[in-house]
Formats: sequence, structure tokens, C-alpha cells
Amino acid sequence: MKYIEERKQLVKYGKQLLVDNLTTGTGGNLSIFIREDNVMLITPSGVPYNETTEEDIVLMTLEGDVLEGSKKPSSEYDMHRIFYQKTPHINSVVHTHSEFATVFACLHEEILPLHYIIGSVGNRIRCCSYETFGTAELAEVAYAEMKEDKGILLGNHGVLAIGEDLSSAFSVAKDIEFIARLYYRAKSIGTPVLLNDKQLDEVIDKFGTYGQNRIYGQH
Repeated sequence: MKYIEERKQLVKYGKQLLVDNLTTGTGGNLSIFIREDNVMLITPSGVPYNETTEEDIVLMTLEGDVLEGSKKPSSEYDMHRIFYQKTPHINSVVHTHSEFATVFACLHEEILPLHYIIGSVGNRIRCCSYETFGTAELAEVAYAEMKEDKGILLGNHGVLAIGEDLSSAFSVAKDIEFIARLYYRAKSIGTPVLLNDKQLDEVIDKFGTYGQNRIYGQH
């Protein structure tokens, strides 16, 4: 069995999705791209995260062929591989159904910059149109909406986060839910005071050199 350490990471972070309330049941999926071998590892379809083992992780080509694994890969593998095919610096994708972010996804409402942590994602958290889960159409609209950002809302669906490695992508997914929770609560009692473009540019620039393994919301 190849790529043991990467498989362990996917099992670990799959369990962390539940711990951090980023999904429920078997919702969402995670993957890692092994760029030097042009293959990806992805979580299996319909297997509870707390029951997933290293052997359950599916090894695939970017053409969709399974190389190792007896389980079906996540039905969203198209939404993962499109970033590996078209984005040279992205090596991990995390998809969640976190509650507050999904509220805004169901409204097709982007999340505006009320807190500096949004700089880890972009200057706002945009939402793509709805497409049926597990389709090439969803992959295409998600890729088109991402642009230069690290995460988006998937219309009527959830969250998609990308990163140079799994830890980074997972951190973006957490940041999106953190910001969504603040935005929901701030809007429920008033009108959020937003950061301006200059402030956002400063924050995004600082995130480029910040920390070792940043944890959202912490200095």
C-alpha cells in the first residue's frame, strides 16, 4: 500500500471534521495530490469518518481510474481533481457541510469582510451557483468561482477549501466557518462594520508570511 503517511493524514483530518463540527455523518470529503506521481488520495464514499482506515483511502489517477482501494471514491472526486489539473500550487482539497457557512450557501449570499481572518480565504467569501453534487458541472462552477481565493461557498451545498497541503486547506475550511458564524450573529443584531480594501490588502499580505502552522483566530 502506497503513501502511508498521506493516508494517515486523511484519516486523521476526516475525524477532525467531526470534532470541529465542520460536517455530520459522512458529509464532505478530503484529498491529497501526490504531484510528483500525478495521483491523488481521496476519502471513500459513504464511510463514516470514525470508521475510515488507511486501507479505505482510494488512490486514483487524475483521469478517474482507481489504482488502489476496494471502496468507491468520494462522489465529488471531479471537484478535487479539477484543482490539481489546473492549479499548479494546490495539493489538497477539503469539502465540508459546516452549519453557518452552509446557511449562507443556501441563501447564495457571499460573506463580506467583517473580520481580518477572512484574509486567509480572500477579500470576501463568494458563492457559486448550484449544481448537482458529484457532477462535472459542479466541479467546473466551483473552479471558476474560486479564482485566486482559497475557499468558496457551494450554492445550496456547503464549503470548498483548497491549500498547498492538507493542514492549510483544513485551516481555510475552519476559517470560513468561523467567519460565517460571526457574520450570521453580527447581522442578526445589527449591520457589520466592514474592512476596507486597503485594510484587506494589508491583512492578505501579512497572511503570506504569518506563523508556522496557523490556527484560525489565534495570533
